[in-house]
Amino acid sequence: MAERRGVESVWDYPRPPAIACEDIHVRAVVAGRVVAETTRPVVIRETSHPPTFYVPPEDVDMSLLEPSPRTTFCEYKGRAHYYTLVVDGARVEDAAWYYPEPSPGYEELAGHVAFYAWALDEATVDGEQVDRQEGGFYGGWITSWVEGPFKGAPGTLGW
Repeated sequence: MAERRGVESVWDYPRPPAIACEDIHVRAVVAGRVVAETTRPVVIRETSHPPTFYVPPEDVDMSLLEPSPRTTFCEYKGRAHYYTLVVDGARVEDAAWYYPEPSPGYEELAGHVAFYAWALDEATVDGEQVDRQEGGFYGGWITSWVEGPFKGAPGTLGW
């Protein structure tokens, strides 16, 4: 487990978002199957959001992901595309997303996959089970070392 530097406030995170490659253990499991596991995620930190962890595609079981027709646009990172997670015949629509051609400054994200914590049975960072960021759009993972309040809950859209 990586040593934490202390509690981080999401209100100290920058906008536009900061991008960093970090030595953090990230694990995503559904129905006992490891969907993704890495110690080299690309991490995005943005004002009012818990960190989002993007897993290199070679550390994702891509056989469990099907392309979804959904896309969204981030003013900083560009056009996101989505995956449906399929495990043992059970489907979780739009459970993960990626940027095939990220905007300048975020090229490191290309092809890396981020997962919504709500779509997983186990979502851990350095062995700690995370809480999901509220709302149906944002995908940050909340750990004990990050504090809010976090964007995503009812009434926070305009933050």
